[in-house]
Amino acid sequence: MFKGLRPIRYGGREVWPLIEGGKGVAVSNHASAGAWAAAGGIGTVSAVNADSYDPEGKIIPQIYRALTRRDRHEELVQYAIDGAVEQVKRAFEIAGGKGAININVLWEMGGAQRVLHGVLEKTRGMVAGVTCGAGMPYKLSEIAASYGVSYLPIVSSGRAFNALWKRAYSKASEWLSGVVYEDPWLAGGHNGLSNAEDPRAPQDPYPRVKALRETMRAGGVSEDVPIIMAGGVWYLRDWDHWIDNPELGAIAFQFGTRPLLTQESPISQEWKDRLTMLDEGDILLHRFSPTGFYSSAVRTPFLRNLEARSERQIAFSMEAAGDHQFQLDVGVKGKSFWVTLGDLHRAREWYGRGFTTALKTPDNTLVFVTPEEMKIIRKDQADCMGCLSQCSFSAWADTEGNSTGRLADPRSFCIQKTLQDIAHGGPVDENLMFAGHSAYKFKQDPFYSNGFVPTVKQLVDRILSGD
Repeated sequence: MFKGLRPIRYGGREVWPLIEGGKGVAVSNHASAGAWAAAGGIGTVSAVNADSYDPEGKIIPQIYRALTRRDRHEELVQYAIDGAVEQVKRAFEIAGGKGAININVLWEMGGAQRVLHGVLEKTRGMVAGVTCGAGMPYKLSEIAASYGVSYLPIVSSGRAFNALWKRAYSKASEWLSGVVYEDPWLAGGHNGLSNAEDPRAPQDPYPRVKALRETMRAGGVSEDVPIIMAGGVWYLRDWDHWIDNPELGAIAFQFGTRPLLTQESPISQEWKDRLTMLDEGDILLHRFSPTGFYSSAVRTPFLRNLEARSERQIAFSMEAAGDHQFQLDVGVKGKSFWVTLGDLHRAREWYGRGFTTALKTPDNTLVFVTPEEMKIIRKDQADCMGCLSQCSFSAWADTEGNSTGRLADPRSFCIQKTLQDIAHGGPVDENLMFAGHSAYKFKQDPFYSNGFVPTVKQLVDRILSGD
């Protein structure tokens, strides 16, 4: 047992202060979450488009049959509720009364509040708490409290927590059971970098977490409510000075990346194998996500293609003005776009390499793609099922008019399509592969030598040893 680490009271029982990070779209499922709870920790079922099963136990493919986006969105919400309920029930059974089961929700997912209500209503007595981030989930406390479950907001600064606390959380303070500090530079998935922070200049989490605790104290939050450190957590021995530290108060730790490589993890063998091959720097903090948030993922060919697409980008004017004195003569038919001389030469070069179609972006730029890419982009945009509250890629919004009011952005991608594909065995190189920035440690950590893949119980025991 790592020195200083003690169980905490959560969900009516003692559990280890080790939380499985929620990974959406069918990755943090019942098998992984249930086993984590059975090992004495807090397992997390993702309530973001979780899998349902047919009577034979086979996964039901999430196929959208409705003709309109609004109706497909209704299908999506029902899939999400049915899947998460099924996953929670199975995880609760596996846990066997040990540990605790949380659910994780992306606040910016389409229909997030309806999904939360639908899942919590049908899993009473099984879900201990709800972790929620990606946005400012003001209504989280009210919804969780109405079902008698804890809520654990995910924030990346004391300032964000303060805004949530003052506007809503102080009114349901008794149900606040933890605050997840997610390192915006190191965590996998979507990250809470603000416009004032430099994505290329990571900050030490200690002073930021200390400031978060001071904000919590100023609001009257109990010292027993732990701050849960997430992002960049691998060995507990690296966090020795955080445990039993009066400046920080109660601390717990969230592991998102390490549980990917376990026997219970539902990801494909190809995905598991790739995790063991990564080097430092293979994870990219990027801004291609249709959510508009920064996010961290493995720099697969899928992601490199998005980088290259954005590099084939030029600014334009609808009339000759300033340096934009040259009419674009490639990639656009029958329309007048005025560009600089340098950009005209670049566009002609891209055209000569097969990138013969120019697509407008919301920022008065054009990106050059192949005709095949254009067909995929247009089909994916047309097939949108409203999986986000606002999507830059398709211009969907779950408002009355179902539109962001902006042009759909061809520099982004359909996140639902790629995450569903990779979660169900699709090729790693052709999809988005979320991971935290410590994923390269799989290759370095002797625990995984000779191709060893632990059970969740073996992983939790290893973590508890300090390693």
